[in-house]
Amino acid sequence: MINKEGAWETLSSEYLIKRPWLTARRDVARLPDGRINNEYYVLEYPDWVNIIAVTKDGLIVMERQYRYALGNTCYELPCGVIEEGETPLQAAQRELLEETGYTGGEWHEHMVLSPNPATSTNYAHSFVAIGVERVSGQHLDPTEDISVHLCTPDFVKDLLARNQILQALMAAPLLKYFYA
Repeated sequence: MINKEGAWETLSSEYLIKRPWLTARRDVARLPDGRINNEYYVLEYPDWVNIIAVTKDGLIVMERQYRYALGNTCYELPCGVIEEGETPLQAAQRELLEETGYTGGEWHEHMVLSPNPATSTNYAHSFVAIGVERVSGQHLDPTEDISVHLCTPDFVKDLLARNQILQALMAAPLLKYFYA
């Protein structure tokens, strides 16, 4: 059960960097037994969304894009950041349309994960959208270079089995979707 049992007390916080895509702080915290942790680093990020989008004919909308930090081009789910003032569902619907040109269908929240509860403050909200249709082209941000791929469920399962979906926050929802 998730609760606040064993919570640490924050004694002080100092921001080391505060940028739109990276905010890091160093906290001093007191543990329940009284010990002091003088250097606990926390990364603050906005919440994220990703979408398992299935077309009317049962194909899964996947993306491929180069990920600079890993130096690899990866298969991924459509995904993005929740903008200020958006609900997770609104952000997921916006991101799917912007990145792929697909929209519509029946939507439900599939799961919520913490990218790294030890050091990160955000959550990743995963949605399933069944019966999406392509209504436009992509509307990508200036630094995005995304190709859209319609994949059979068996192909996506094979990607998972061969460790070809590297993003844990995408692999987990897909595994739950296929096997739970």
